[in-house]
Amino acid sequence: MRIPRIYTDSPLDEGASAELDDNAAHHVGRVLRMQPGQELLLFNGDGNDYPATITDAGKKRLEVQVGRPVINVTESPLEIVLGQTLSKGDRMDYAVQKAVEMGVTRIVPLTTERCDVKLKGDREDKRLRHWQSVAVSAAEQCGRARVPEILPVMPLADWFVHTSDCDLRLVLHHRTEHSLDTLTRPARVALMIGPEGGLSPDEITAAETAGFLPVALGPRILRTETAPIAAMALCQWLWGDIGR
Repeated sequence: MRIPRIYTDSPLDEGASAELDDNAAHHVGRVLRMQPGQELLLFNGDGNDYPATITDAGKKRLEVQVGRPVINVTESPLEIVLGQTLSKGDRMDYAVQKAVEMGVTRIVPLTTERCDVKLKGDREDKRLRHWQSVAVSAAEQCGRARVPEILPVMPLADWFVHTSDCDLRLVLHHRTEHSLDTLTRPARVALMIGPEGGLSPDEITAAETAGFLPVALGPRILRTETAPIAAMALCQWLWGDIGR
């Protein structure tokens, strides 16, 4: 049986007992129905994986004995900041999930001129918590050492400022002849993805003025949830850890 890999916010130290946080305890104890004596593989974002054995599994708490940490080497040397325009239905879930698998560092939901999703107050908070949960599940599944952070929704003006520390900033759209393979290797790249109807000409101009380089991924127009995955796969192939 495959040993479940679980993310927890709890501190993990070799040889110590640890009580898992509520989300992890619920998943292990109530969803997976695991019992004392069974094994887990835990991680908390410090770059290690921790073998652990369940010692106590109650209805509201789950305690484990933590084993020797193993360095997790799945994180890419390339930092990717994804600015993903909000989209309806499960498209945003898909983009978040696959971006985590592709090695994204953090994800920023964006509002743009043609974006038809409006989030405010409690509704925004609820969606951010949901997307963070999607990111956690994806990190558990794909073996990552860290869970990318989902930041609050930003307008483009704030996004431009937020990514000012990136040494390469790209805005994806099909009305350009620039391609990724002509660019110099960056350490930190920002990717800006428009909505289903595409970014407006004014938004593309604003991005270029802010220092973003327009690039195309090929002759076909990609959907808003497909474009970031294709772009990140290419970035990781050119400058990261795919194919290495």
